[in-house]
Amino acid sequence: MITLGIFAKTFERDAVGEALAAAQSFGFKAIQFNMSCVGLSPMPDEIPPALLQQTRMSMDSLGLEMAGLSATFNMCHPDKKMRLDGLQRMEVLAQSCLTLNNSLLTLCTGTRDPNDKWKYHPDNSSPQAWLDMCRTMEKAIVLAEQYQLFLGIEPELANVVSNTAKAQQLLSEMATDRIRIILDPANLFEQESAQEVRYRIAEAVDVLGPFISMAHAKDRSSDGQFVAPGKGVIPFDYFLAQLNEADLHVPLVAHGFSETEAPLVAHFLKNVEQINY
Repeated sequence: MITLGIFAKTFERDAVGEALAAAQSFGFKAIQFNMSCVGLSPMPDEIPPALLQQTRMSMDSLGLEMAGLSATFNMCHPDKKMRLDGLQRMEVLAQSCLTLNNSLLTLCTGTRDPNDKWKYHPDNSSPQAWLDMCRTMEKAIVLAEQYQLFLGIEPELANVVSNTAKAQQLLSEMATDRIRIILDPANLFEQESAQEVRYRIAEAVDVLGPFISMAHAKDRSSDGQFVAPGKGVIPFDYFLAQLNEADLHVPLVAHGFSETEAPLVAHFLKNVEQINY
C-alpha cells in the first residue's frame, strides 16, 4: 500500500498543529514538511528547539509520518558563495531531523538561473553546470553521512538533473547509498502523447526504481500547465500500477494545488489507490 501524503504548506494556519490536523482530516497520512510552516524561512540559519519539539509532538499525536523535509537550494547556482550558503543552511536542517523523526532531505539540483532555482536556463546542460552541481552534491553527501540521512533528488525539466537519464548518471557518478529519487511524472514532460507519457513513466520506474523513496502527485493539463491531480493528462492509475509492479510502497505526496482542492485530490487519489492495490 502507498501512504497518501501532502505538502504541509498547502494549509496556511497560524499554528503548525492546525495545519497538520487539516491535512489529517482529509485522509493524508504523510507530510512533506517545510520550515515555512512554523514561520521560518524554508532554509533558516537557526531553528528554535521548541519549534522542533512542538512539530514532533503534533505529528505524533495525529499519527502522521514525515516523508521528507524540504532543504531545497540552487545546487548549481552560478555564484559559488550561494551554493556554500545553501550547504550551511542545509546542515541546520540536517541537525533538526533527529528531533523530527525524519530521514530524508529533499533537494533541488538547480539551474544556472541566478534568481529562480526552478527556472530553466540554457547553460543547465553545460559541463560546468554539471560539475558545480556534483561538487555541491558531494558536500551534501558528507553531511548526509554525518547525520545518517538520505538526500531526495527529483528529475525536473528546468533543472540540471532534467530527466531519467540524468538522474541515472548522477547516481552512477556519486556512487553512494545516500541519494534517493523523488519521482513526479508531471516533471518528465510538458506536452506529449498519451503513449509517450506512459513510456516515460515506465522508463523512470524501471531505471530508477531501486532508488525511489517518494512519489509526487501533481498533474499537467493538455497545454502543459501544472494542475491538481485528476484534472490533467497523467494516467495516475498507470503510474501507481507501475509502482506496485516494482514493489515500491512509498509515500505518494500530493502538491501543486490550493487548500480548497485538497478534498477532491484526496478523494481522487484514494480511488486510484484502491484500484491498484
